[in-house]
Amino acid sequence: MKQPDIKLNPNPRMRYEITIEVNGAPGPFDRVEGVVDYRVANEACVPMTPVTGATVPPEKRVPITLTPAGDGTYKGEVFADLLQDEDYFGKGVCHWSVVAASANLFVKSVDFSAPLFRDDLLKGKATTRYYSNRSYATTHLDRVDVGEDDRAKYQDEANATFSITVRSEEKRQ
Repeated sequence: MKQPDIKLNPNPRMRYEITIEVNGAPGPFDRVEGVVDYRVANEACVPMTPVTGATVPPEKRVPITLTPAGDGTYKGEVFADLLQDEDYFGKGVCHWSVVAASANLFVKSVDFSAPLFRDDLLKGKATTRYYSNRSYATTHLDRVDVGEDDRAKYQDEANATFSITVRSEEKRQ
């Protein structure tokens, strides 16, 4: 199956401000990036792949420009309707949906990843992930650290953690 020519919506209206707050990190980050992932929500518009017979909905990852806002806080903007709904395969209009907006904070080869999934993003609900200070200090292994949703899961090391909170706020046009 050929990858469709995915177009941007010429007039997106569903705008959200994304705020990322880092609390208690044991040191600085080499870089802070953001991405938003989209996926076609209605698989009936996508043909089956010839070999497996599975339907593989198109996906697209778009970077989020994050701006430092002081004191471990970064802000960016996403549009839930950034991609153009279109009949890409001659099987009806494919409708794009946000999967998640994610903050990715890097220390050497470690990516501390904190996602804000679709429902929370659209409802303006914040999510917080906790990360071990030991993980921050162990940067020689190339890896993604997704942390924990509860600091207590670190048991004896619960006080030796830091957090990344990601939240959204709808911005009316």
